[in-house]
Amino acid sequence: MKRVITFGTFDVFHYGHLLLLERAKALGDHLAVGVSSDELNFRKKGRHPLYSLEERLAILSALRVVDRVFIEESLDLKKDYILAEEADILVMGNDWEGKFDHLKAYCDVVYLPRTPSISTTEIIERIKLS
Repeated sequence: MKRVITFGTFDVFHYGHLLLLERAKALGDHLAVGVSSDELNFRKKGRHPLYSLEERLAILSALRVVDRVFIEESLDLKKDYILAEEADILVMGNDWEGKFDHLKAYCDVVYLPRTPSISTTEIIERIKLS
């Protein structure tokens, strides 16, 4: 069984998120998704998510392509999460290209292209303008 792991905030869940998860799942048999805690998201993006952590976990848990969700507390713990999940493949969006290559000692690292013209930040900005 090939085990895949990916990470993200998954705030204001959108089509780009779904495509990333579907493509990640297609690489293996089991997909574990680390969902950034509110604190981690604030450190990464300078803002808190619009949806609570519990809501984001529930949305991801309801998706048939996702086999397991867990809370990601720190970017520095990726290796620990990979080992705990016994992941064979780490999947990240290509906006992170090269940033996790040091984890190739523990699993394959795959950077998938983001869906063009869609992001949570862009959606939030469009809502503010309407």
